[in-house]
Amino acid sequence: MGYIDEIKRIGRDANPFFKLMGIEVDEFGDGRARLSMEVRPDMLNGAGWLQGGVYVALADEAIALALYTLLDENERIATIDEHTSFIKGVNAGRIVATGRVIRKGRRVAFADGEVRSAADDTLLTRTSTSFAVIGP
Repeated sequence: MGYIDEIKRIGRDANPFFKLMGIEVDEFGDGRARLSMEVRPDMLNGAGWLQGGVYVALADEAIALALYTLLDENERIATIDEHTSFIKGVNAGRIVATGRVIRKGRRVAFADGEVRSAADDTLLTRTSTSFAVIGP
């Protein structure tokens, strides 16, 4: 059974990182995905803001899930490049990450993601990625 099948069957429990971080799978399909999570005090950095790697990880997972919806059964992916712009910080509340595939070729895929505040839809980060598509 593939990753997408497991997500459909048992939701976030298919991904140990989702369980650890409290990430919820809101929706996915057709090259898009949406994940959300509550910002917890143990995720903050020394200055009191959500640690930057948490934004990146959440966006990366949303982007990867979006890409998984377009993969053939025998294809896998590996990140080639990822760049995140940090626009605004948060220290509490729910955040939402969306991932969107721009183009999936035979060997390379390009996708973007955003993280926003669930309360007021404020843009927090933007991420652009490229992935190797690994298959026969």
